[in-house]
Amino acid sequence: MIFWISEKLKHGLATMLFMVLVWPVGQAQAETMKIDSPISPLVKPATLDADKVALGRKLFFEPRLSSDNSISCAHCHDLAQGGGDGSKFSFGVNGAEGGMNSPTVYNAGLNVAQFWDGRATSLEEQVNGPTHNPVEMNSDWKTIITKLKNDSEYNRLFDGLYKQGINADNIRDAIATFERSLVTINSPFDRYLLGDNSAISAKQKQGYALFVNYGCTSCHQGANVGSNMFEVLGVFDDYFRKRGHINNNDFGRFNVTGNEEDKYKFKVPSLRLVTLTAPYFHDGSVETLDEAVQKMAYFQLGRRIPKADVEAIIAFLESLVGELDSQTP
Repeated sequence: MIFWISEKLKHGLATMLFMVLVWPVGQAQAETMKIDSPISPLVKPATLDADKVALGRKLFFEPRLSSDNSISCAHCHDLAQGGGDGSKFSFGVNGAEGGMNSPTVYNAGLNVAQFWDGRATSLEEQVNGPTHNPVEMNSDWKTIITKLKNDSEYNRLFDGLYKQGINADNIRDAIATFERSLVTINSPFDRYLLGDNSAISAKQKQGYALFVNYGCTSCHQGANVGSNMFEVLGVFDDYFRKRGHINNNDFGRFNVTGNEEDKYKFKVPSLRLVTLTAPYFHDGSVETLDEAVQKMAYFQLGRRIPKADVEAIIAFLESLVGELDSQTP
């Protein structure tokens, strides 16, 4: 009980900083919300090596990273569909099913850590996960390196960029460099923040005001509109007790740190492409964004949001979608 109270107090203090008390939001108020916004525009990284980005793109779509040459990174992270795969859980080699919903790969370079539980501290470290996971690519670096070294094109590309040629570190570096390039700039909301008042609709402005006033920005803020902190899932009510069937994946950050205070705590997801990446939550249990908004309001903020407000917030979330990567290797 002490744990739950402390979490509520902590979260309550944070949301108060972002005007958790809700009042009717009119057009005049919505027009002024862009000043001192808790959300900032996305900016393309300016220092990435273009040749490494191109090599990383090729590797991202390379099925030979998997044991049976059937699964690439793009298999679970479809760049044309928001960087996820639209499934509750992804499928790997031999049809093996994972146990966590695949997050988008877009804007991942801005994440505080990788995976829902934050077990990888960098994009380079993250590459080890799917390549070696038996229900994903089910491979190992020795096998992957042997395959790539048998390809003259890969030898040429790696030798031109890395002194050591093809090795695990350089494969990880190239893929991570490509992933850092996947920044969804130029969304309507970013254009609005930068001064184009006509970039979003009146309903989207109202939805943004509601998003701030309800306290959503206590967790979803910054350039990535989230993914820069960890939070307990179920601050104001016990999400897992109500959902039932608790499994090891539900322990979240606890599986990494072993600290009891990290149990049921997850990396807050980015909302930049949330309108494209259903189903929702780490367990993929929520099919619609309408339901996701309502559940987050209830479990994280202790609020019931009227339908009209939910619709306006979703309209705002639609304005966060920027430019997707349309290239192939």
